[in-house]
Amino acid sequence: MTHSSPASPVRRADFRFFHRLRVRWAEVDMQKIVFNAHYLMYFDTAIADYWRALALPYEESMQSLDGDLYVRKATIEFNASAHLDDLLDVAMRCVRVGTSSIVFHGALFRGDQLLVTCELVYVFADPATQTSRPVPDALRAIFTGYEAGEPMRTVQTGDWQALGRDAGALRRMVFVKEQNIPEALEWDEHDTTALHAVARNRLGRAIGTARLVAEAPGLGRIGRMAVHRTVRGGGHGAAVLGALEEAARARGDHTVMLHAQRSAEAFYARLGYVPHGEPFEEAGIAHIEMRRALV
Repeated sequence: MTHSSPASPVRRADFRFFHRLRVRWAEVDMQKIVFNAHYLMYFDTAIADYWRALALPYEESMQSLDGDLYVRKATIEFNASAHLDDLLDVAMRCVRVGTSSIVFHGALFRGDQLLVTCELVYVFADPATQTSRPVPDALRAIFTGYEAGEPMRTVQTGDWQALGRDAGALRRMVFVKEQNIPEALEWDEHDTTALHAVARNRLGRAIGTARLVAEAPGLGRIGRMAVHRTVRGGGHGAAVLGALEEAARARGDHTVMLHAQRSAEAFYARLGYVPHGEPFEEAGIAHIEMRRALV
């Protein structure tokens, strides 16, 4: 990646990543415009979402890389003001990865109008001593790959012997620890015979999983769908679902069904699933059966 010239005009087309937000009442000053300090908060919020776009749960990823990121420098240049209720797009891109530093450029747009630009310089460092250390090659490759338009995840399918360790750990995190489902209800005899799918980020860590079992001739049942909570909304669940649908289609199934938690019903509906039957409770959580024809 090359460092763009400060004199270069900043355009929306320069960025792959955007975080959308709306200006709130508490963020404007007596002049009825956004108070200047809040712009830095907007860029910091966008950086957190940028990590989700990389499919990297931040805390776990930093632990696996034996380091953390610390802001060394933050500069902002104001071109025009944002107002109450403005819908803003905060654009971010990684423009340079040095030996131990990482430089981001940000831009705040209202429509196509550029309001504010920023430069954020982070240093990768030992969290115990806060002394700098080289940026890991794996992290460097992730930044470079993302800005080049590369996918940030892969989806693998296989049996429980191959994928059970990672799938099981993610399911325990989501269902047992987050949703308080009794662990005894989470594991059953279908795990050993099901086809499992696991989505992984570029560090190889599992961020999504589900399984496919044969419910009846021509009917596949997808279940145990779990996505790491910090990267939800990034399309990882849809990718896992798509991999299992393709596997079901390849073995001759004409329909797939699942028991959707009511809170996730809209997610499945967007992917072509329709309700089938009446709502019910499963493990103390409201569900509804949904089906999709494989055409």
